Amino acid sequence: MTEDRDANTPSAGWEQWFLLVSDAHIDNAHADRKLFDKHMRQCRERHGKWLSNGDYLCLMQGKWDVRSDTSACRPEHQQGRYLDAVINTTADYVAPHADMALLFAPGNHEQAVKKRHETDMNERLVEALKVRNKDCSAFAGSYANWVRFVVRSKSRQQLVAGSVLMYMHHGYGGGGPVTRGTIQTSRMAVYLPDADIIWTGHTHDEWIMPIQRARLSPRGRPYLDRVMHVRSPGYKDEFSEQNGWAVEKGMPPKPKGALWLRFYMENLRLNGNRTRELRYEVREAQ
Repeated sequence: MTEDRDANTPSAGWEQWFLLVSDAHIDNAHADRKLFDKHMRQCRERHGKWLSNGDYLCLMQGKWDVRSDTSACRPEHQQGRYLDAVINTTADYVAPHADMALLFAPGNHEQAVKKRHETDMNERLVEALKVRNKDCSAFAGSYANWVRFVVRSKSRQQLVAGSVLMYMHHGYGGGGPVTRGTIQTSRMAVYLPDADIIWTGHTHDEWIMPIQRARLSPRGRPYLDRVMHVRSPGYKDEFSEQNGWAVEKGMPPKPKGALWLRFYMENLRLNGNRTRELRYEVREAQ
């Protein structure tokens, strides 16, 4: 994806923000919508975009779901036609932010509905958002996706500073009470050697783990680079009420929120010549 704006021609002061959201469970009664609204305001102020890496929808309170719990069901979803109600009310809620949305990838919750009811809830949500916000260009993705971030100069239409490749996967497993899923970084690094960023969710944990790599260029020159492994938390609070599945299973409280991915340009001097290089950082969304 390419972000071109006249006000942000790549320069020493240029930056571009992306909010990495996963496991929002935004239709759940325990989702922290105030925090999500805050992050959407920040995204607007920073001229940013946002992506969802699965389980944006919770969808657990319908028929045939063994996890259903009426205390987690919002009142507006208890009028019958549960799945339709979730899509319509969520689209109404998200529509003001839909022009900033880029991607809604499915998680295990959306996949469970697809298996049981044979409908893709992310596609339904994206369709509803495009009806409500004509500037929405988001699309429904896959459980795993490749995203390439490219910075171009609008005036010259040429590549300025290379690109950054991100692999996003909703996640799998239980996270582990001690490791919180960090062991998976070693497994994923084996079969994802081309990724600059590997982003997962699912377990509602939060961490940022850069891993340094020794590489060899096509010309036989050794060099070092790094892959940034990140896991984003969610927006659902399953602990405070001291009841429910997570508490019964002895699950600990989890962090809430999302992560910021910020791109910027850095002035460098190499061999006596000035140059600009594309840089990025990942930080917690406050």
